[in-house]
Amino acid sequence: MGLGERMHTGTKHFPDHWTRKSSKSGAGHEWRQVRREVPGGGGREGSGKSAPLTGQSRLLLTVNGLFAAANALSGVFVNVYLWKAKHDFSVIGWFTLVHHLSMALTFWLAGKWVKEHNKMNCLRTGVAVAALFYLLVLWFGEQSADYYVLLGAVQGLSSGLFWLAFNVVYFEVTDPDNRDRFNGAAGLLGSGAGMIAPWISGFLIVRMQETNGYRLIFTLSLIVFCIGVIVSFFLKKRKTSGNYEWFLTWRCLRQKDTAWRKVGLALMAQGVREGVFGFFIALLVFVHTGSEMKLGNFSLLTSAAALISFMLAGRWLRPEYRPKALLIGAVMLVLIIFPFFWKVDFVTLLMFGIGAAVFYPLYAIPMTSIVFDLIGGDEESVKRREEYIVMRELALNAGRLLGTAVFITVVSLTRSPAAMNWLLLAIGSSPIAAWYWMRKVKADKA
Repeated sequence: MGLGERMHTGTKHFPDHWTRKSSKSGAGHEWRQVRREVPGGGGREGSGKSAPLTGQSRLLLTVNGLFAAANALSGVFVNVYLWKAKHDFSVIGWFTLVHHLSMALTFWLAGKWVKEHNKMNCLRTGVAVAALFYLLVLWFGEQSADYYVLLGAVQGLSSGLFWLAFNVVYFEVTDPDNRDRFNGAAGLLGSGAGMIAPWISGFLIVRMQETNGYRLIFTLSLIVFCIGVIVSFFLKKRKTSGNYEWFLTWRCLRQKDTAWRKVGLALMAQGVREGVFGFFIALLVFVHTGSEMKLGNFSLLTSAAALISFMLAGRWLRPEYRPKALLIGAVMLVLIIFPFFWKVDFVTLLMFGIGAAVFYPLYAIPMTSIVFDLIGGDEESVKRREEYIVMRELALNAGRLLGTAVFITVVSLTRSPAAMNWLLLAIGSSPIAAWYWMRKVKADKA
């Protein structure tokens, strides 16, 4: 039995002393509705065969693709834009820290909106606020670095609203038999956007007067986000039920004998790496090359490798392969950091980027699928899917905040290349801890 299958059997992960008893009438029917909206659309649970995606899941992928494309056009260049204004890594670190803090608070507070009111409006608002972020960047212009707290808070608000609603809808339109396929397709779209959009942005910036180039790509991102809002109206309005439990995360994580406590630690470890590597590697590429075009080329090549890797992983990764894939991905994400101890230049950064692109899907897809399978472990968990998704994101953002805080502390004390390398290695080794805690969950469910 594979790791994913082990994790959605039984109810040990749900604290018995505060669970509600199942309804005797209609409970089974409600469960089937949540798991599979279209009869026969998801294959048979536990079969190990990849099932096709439904129409709603494809439409959700489209919205996700537009969100990814808009962010890919300008995302890495926002940090470059702020760097060029201040030439201070700590400013970028603080911008990122505020982003993650705002995102975590948004997840927790907006959980009530998604649980009890309209999750699709939450998703649309997230996309609209993302457009507002780029409108503010255009308005502040070259003084944007002076408003990094406000900009980080707005961007975090956008990410929190969008990803909370997206993940709830994602859970509802997929099941264990097509979840890996959906994750692979989402990664494929993200990689495709990351391959083409930054290259176009870099090309425009170096071909135009620099300020005009940045203003153009920020404007394009704003337009794509607006298109994303329009497309989101084609997603069906989704039913809501139950009351939001504000402190489920605390009650669940303090139970020592639950799978969720170990999963929470694994997600924190995953977030430690994401919090720093998500912005610092691209910034290093620009710092060492001084060229937006080379940063665009870096994104083109690494995203092309990620596109192929996500495509293959989404097609061939099955629940029974998740434990080995997770271990291989985690180990390789650590090993590819060691070339930096030899030399940090465009070549070694590109080696790292391609290596991360190839092996990250082996790590990220199982981490995502396993957690969502755990949320779908029984009827009571499904009823609290919004709270569990909030708990997942709070754990991830706790790790991101920790990693970013460590980064700010180190860069405030020293700019030594050796210190930077050891910092990257320490933070970049967190996937091993993530695998360790997921392995512990597997052992508990054996």
